Amino acid sequence: MSGQSITDRITAAQHSVTGSAISKTVCKATTHEVMGPKKKHLDYLIHCTNEMNVNIPQLADTLFERTTNNSWVVVFKSLTTTHQLMVYGNERFIQYLASRNTLFNLSNFLDKSGLQGYDMSTFIRRYSRYLNEKAVSYRQVAFDFTKVKRGSDGLMRTMNTEKLLKTIPIIQNQMDVLLDFNVNANELTNGVINAAFMLLFKDAIRLFAAYNEGIINLLEKYFDMKKVQCKDGLDIYKKFLTRMTRISEFLKVAEQVGIDRGDIPDLSQAPSSLLDALEQHLASLEGKKVKESTAASRASTLSSAVSSLANTGISFTKVDEREKQAALEEEQTRLKTLKEQRLKDLQRNPATATTDSSPVSSMGGTINSAPAIDLFSVPSSTNSMSKAANDLLDLQPAFQQSLPLTTNNSWGGFTASPTPQQPQDSRGLNVDFDSVFGNNTNANNLDSSVTSSPNQSMTLNGQQPNRLVSNDLDSSLANLVGNLGMSNDTAKK
Repeated sequence: MSGQSITDRITAAQHSVTGSAISKTVCKATTHEVMGPKKKHLDYLIHCTNEMNVNIPQLADTLFERTTNNSWVVVFKSLTTTHQLMVYGNERFIQYLASRNTLFNLSNFLDKSGLQGYDMSTFIRRYSRYLNEKAVSYRQVAFDFTKVKRGSDGLMRTMNTEKLLKTIPIIQNQMDVLLDFNVNANELTNGVINAAFMLLFKDAIRLFAAYNEGIINLLEKYFDMKKVQCKDGLDIYKKFLTRMTRISEFLKVAEQVGIDRGDIPDLSQAPSSLLDALEQHLASLEGKKVKESTAASRASTLSSAVSSLANTGISFTKVDEREKQAALEEEQTRLKTLKEQRLKDLQRNPATATTDSSPVSSMGGTINSAPAIDLFSVPSSTNSMSKAANDLLDLQPAFQQSLPLTTNNSWGGFTASPTPQQPQDSRGLNVDFDSVFGNNTNANNLDSSVTSSPNQSMTLNGQQPNRLVSNDLDSSLANLVGNLGMSNDTAKK
């Protein structure tokens, strides 16, 4: 099957409608195409795990939901995507997985659609079991063994005896489940299982490096341990030798499928005389008769063993450094490509060089400047003042009459003196509303305010064009009252 299926497109379209970009990307990363998840989709999901506003449980639940699909391709790619996020994503993701009681329940998964489905279903069950064990290990020790600091001052080298004897068995369990994937070179026949195998290969190298440093620390403390601790330590070391043989076979498969020989570390086994020395020391603590060995011979044997295991650790460190350098070179190449593409776009369309916020834009070699508009400035011309006369608040020109204002108003009982007709553009009649509505006992004060307003408050356009009058509503309402001609008779009716 090649290309996205109709189901993949419909599912992606449904998430596009609902607006869930993460769910859409998960669906695109776990399509029915027989190939590994695309890098652009994985990079987006890894970036999402670093965003604080992203719902990590929702992201994980979406991946779990994809593993319920009947197709082995979708399920396998869902597991691979989850593994990618556990390794390269934010630690919040693996923390959430470790907090769940159950993760992948695929122990009975079987795709009966074809012969390839039968074969891949076996590896899906093994792969899901390893991811479950990886999350359980994180729950037990609160850190990922593949990400711990290594070296003479690393976590496993500086751990005390009690904690070391409890931690190393956890690494052993995770290593056992990883090696149980048990794939041969002729079974890596498609891009999906190849992507999973590469992740397992990197995990195996880092996990065994932490395992190796834990054993070095154990050997350095062995001859100072108590009898019970020595017994547990000897059992741990024997299991370590067995797992070293298995990891060597796993690395041979990696070499057969085309992984660079420089990316595969060299494993140096400790001399067999070390195991005899450890057993004799335990027997002496138990009171058994053993062949006496001098402290110098014991120290020499231990030193050679630690030296050989340390060389193995150095080999693992070189592999990590080579991988980091490759990642940096890849990132630099990508940035260089983006920069060149940007320069080509600018040469093809120079207008894109200017920002949208700039008031000056270059089009066709000429510069067009657009003056900024000040929405809060006061109009400074007579034209703007004449336009302001059409303001909703300026009601005076619409109701002004040439006849004088007479009669006694029934509201205030005053007689307004005739006022000269003013130009339509005049402003600023000061009216005492207390007098108009009868609140002021001296109503005649209105006459003086009205008659004196032309010389005091009214301003012609030719005199002060830049000044805005704030009480034009008061003057308009006063003229409206007068123009309506309300009299005592009208009020009585």
